[in-house]
Amino acid sequence: MRRLHAMAAVLGLMTLALAGPALAHNISGKDAAFVASSAGAHIGPFLYLGAKHMVTGYDHLLFILGVVFFLYRLKHVALYVTMFSLGHSITLLAGVLGDIHVNAYLIDAIIGLSVAYKAFDNLDGFRTLFGVQPDTRLVVLVFGLFHGLGLATKLQELHLSHRGLLANLISFNVGVEIGQLIALSLMLGLMLMWRKARGFANQAVLANIVILTAGFVLMQYQLVGYFTHRGA
Repeated sequence: MRRLHAMAAVLGLMTLALAGPALAHNISGKDAAFVASSAGAHIGPFLYLGAKHMVTGYDHLLFILGVVFFLYRLKHVALYVTMFSLGHSITLLAGVLGDIHVNAYLIDAIIGLSVAYKAFDNLDGFRTLFGVQPDTRLVVLVFGLFHGLGLATKLQELHLSHRGLLANLISFNVGVEIGQLIALSLMLGLMLMWRKARGFANQAVLANIVILTAGFVLMQYQLVGYFTHRGA
């Protein structure tokens, strides 16, 4: 039963990614209206929005899942998650404060690629096909930079007020870290149960193939959006 619960949770995350635009995690509705109309520091609400955005950000979650999939020691989990957090914190703050504008479709396509990349790495694809193993820590940091730009584009679309901007951005980023910690705790708990299953090795291969596919689906969807809107 535990194995089934763990498998269901992991496959649920994959299904979110494959669901495509219907479950996109843009800031919208009442949240968007609040952010767009807010002036001054609103620490609590932006903490909440950051956490909510990460918890509902299936592309971010799939990447984190890929990163921790075969990490068995907490110190290794902490190292890799810190590299990812450092990356997305830098570009989230720099992107908004520095008014750095990038195409949201292209950035989200790279984020989709990051999901596929990590699953391919988990399948030992680089060593098998190319005889090399990239520095995973550096790769996680670099992809973290792109994930942060993805977060920045979502906020830039809302034309944030300059009053209280720094405090709100820091609060949003801290909220993202809280949401990431919540999601990571659930993932690690489920992975711990799943790894005890007899068939984990074979199931892990299948799971990473599905994650790989989900990453390419996300990337393709964003590229189609880019070329569609570019020609409009």
